[in-house]
Amino acid sequence: MLFWVIAAILTLGASLAVLLPLTGGGKGASSSSDHDLEVYRDQLAELDRDASRGLIQPAEAEEARAEIARRILRLGNTSQADAAGTRQPSRAARLVATSAVLVVPLLSWGLYSQVGSPDLPSQPLAERLAKNPADSSVDELVARAEAHLAANPSDGRGWDVLAPIYLRLQRFSDAVTAYRNAIRLDGDTAAREAGLGEAIANAAGGIVSADAQSAFEQALRLDPANPKASFYLAMALAQEGRLAEATAAWQKMLGLLPQDSPWRGAVQQALADAANRSAASGEPATGPDAAAVDAASSMAPQDRQAMIDTMVAGLDEKLRQNPRDTEGWMRLIRSYVVLGKADAARDALHRGIAVFGADSEEAKKFTALAASLGLTATE
Repeated sequence: MLFWVIAAILTLGASLAVLLPLTGGGKGASSSSDHDLEVYRDQLAELDRDASRGLIQPAEAEEARAEIARRILRLGNTSQADAAGTRQPSRAARLVATSAVLVVPLLSWGLYSQVGSPDLPSQPLAERLAKNPADSSVDELVARAEAHLAANPSDGRGWDVLAPIYLRLQRFSDAVTAYRNAIRLDGDTAAREAGLGEAIANAAGGIVSADAQSAFEQALRLDPANPKASFYLAMALAQEGRLAEATAAWQKMLGLLPQDSPWRGAVQQALADAANRSAASGEPATGPDAAAVDAASSMAPQDRQAMIDTMVAGLDEKLRQNPRDTEGWMRLIRSYVVLGKADAARDALHRGIAVFGADSEEAKKFTALAASLGLTATE
């Protein structure tokens, strides 16, 4: 009921603001003209007094009277023009305007009564955050947690709850901060350390950096069977070009995982990628098991290609960080050639030669490898 009262008052105010000018006429213009005329009359009276006292010559007084008369005449003409310009609208125009002012609110009210929800109570943010979590959206839950932690930054449990949510929302930098706060306040656990490592790796675009490796290694010290830490440490080996070791680690992990573990699919895909990468680089494979072969055959071609590209890009990044790896440069050059990326292979060749020097034995090996693959130093 309060809503309709307020709406009626506002509508009435808006309607009056439009209707009143239609009934005002030219009162403003008339009032202004009357004032000017009164001023001119005062000037004439003052002029007569000055002339009678001899303060002004008769000729000058006559000339001044004529000028004031001309102004009064102009004022009369202007008043008539203003009256014509501000003449009240015709009855038909006023009727149309009044109808529009009244009909529009009525139509709006009628439409809102059918499709609107005037009885729906307001829901300010504080009330939305206070309602049952089961009825809240993810964004509302996150906002509630963030508001709580802003007021209670030492609540380690709150950071521990929020960190994996950030991770699922792909807010990786926020996840890193949340995990670090949880570890600092409530101590490290295998789950927190593994989550921290995953957040750091994802924030770096999938590269398992030294900080991420340190977190994963700490997770394994706390729980040697932690699957997340084991998986990412094997990925780090693959990104470093230690493909045989990574494959062995994944195969060992696959043998230990329960059949219903959600990590089995990820490990099988990683083994399939390792097998494809071994074939692409010409390195001897370690003999993937039946599960790895099945996974490789069941993957879509674009998925296999995407995983291979990711692993090769990881090796390239590792070589940029640790460039004095002869075998790594040779694997990178060979991989780019097999992938059909001649320009990338040529760039890797030039970078590898620059690291060791054009006259070094390593540069000769790189050049010989490139020649055997049909890759020239220039186009």
